[in-house]
Amino acid sequence: MQYTRFTLQANNSNNEYEILMALLGEIGFDSFEETEEALLAYIPSKNVNQELLDETLNNLSFKVRYKTEEVAEQNWNAVWESNFEPVIIAGRCHIRAPFHLSRPDIEYELVIEPKMSFGTAHHETTALMIGYLLDMPPVGHRLLDMGSGTGILAILAQKLGATEIEAIDNDEWAFHNALENVAQNNTLNTTVRHGDAMILDGLDPFDTVYANINRNILLADMDRYNQVLKKGGSIFMSGFYFEDLQMVEAKASGLGWSNTEIREKNKWVAVRFCKE
Repeated sequence: MQYTRFTLQANNSNNEYEILMALLGEIGFDSFEETEEALLAYIPSKNVNQELLDETLNNLSFKVRYKTEEVAEQNWNAVWESNFEPVIIAGRCHIRAPFHLSRPDIEYELVIEPKMSFGTAHHETTALMIGYLLDMPPVGHRLLDMGSGTGILAILAQKLGATEIEAIDNDEWAFHNALENVAQNNTLNTTVRHGDAMILDGLDPFDTVYANINRNILLADMDRYNQVLKKGGSIFMSGFYFEDLQMVEAKASGLGWSNTEIREKNKWVAVRFCKE
C-alpha cells in the first residue's frame, strides 16, 4: 500500500500538534510522528481527500504549513521500528517489540510488532485504557475491544482473565497487525475482525466494552455499543480531549449510562460508564 506523508508545521504552542493529530485522525490519517521541527502525518494515498483536508486546516485557530511526499510501506515500517521504545505502565505491564529484551521481572509482558497501527501505549489514550484494565481486571468477562489497532488491549485483557474477546477495527492494516500480535502473544481467545460498529449487530452481548477511537466515531456508535453491552456492564472510552467530555457524557446519559470515573493525561481523557 502506498502512503503519503504530510510534513506539517505550526507554532507548536498550546498543543497544536495534539489538536492536529486528533483532527487528522478523523479524516483518514492513521499514523503520526512528532519531531523537533514538525508533525509527520501518514495516510494511505488512495484516501487523501484534498478538499476535506483544506476544510479541516482552514477551520483551525492557528496557521499550518505543510508539504507532501509519497513513501513506500516498508520504508515507514523501518522508521517506525527505529523509533519504537519499550513502555512500562504502572510498573506492572511491559510493552515491547520482538527485537527488545524481555523483562521477566514485570508482571505482564506484551510483544507488539511495531507497524503502522495505533496502540503501542506510547499515546496517552492507550496508556489510560491499559491503566483501567490493570485496575479492574475483566476476569471471566466477554469483552469487546472496539477500534483495536494493534490488538494491545485485547491481548492484555486475556492475560488479565477475560475468557472471550472480540477485537474489531475498520482499518485493514490494523486488522492484519492485530492478528499477528494475537498469535505472537498466544492469546488465542481473541477473535479479530475487520469492520466497523455495523458488525456488532450479529454478536452476542458483552460484559465489558473498551472503545479507544475518536470523539466523532464514539458519538456515532454509542447506540450500537449500548445494544451489545449487558445490563450492569461497564464501557470504557477514550480518544478525545477533556473539552469534549461534556458532549460524550450527554450522549451517555441519554442511553442510561452512569459516569463512574474519569482519568486524564495531557488533556486526553478516558472515562468509565456503567449501564444501569
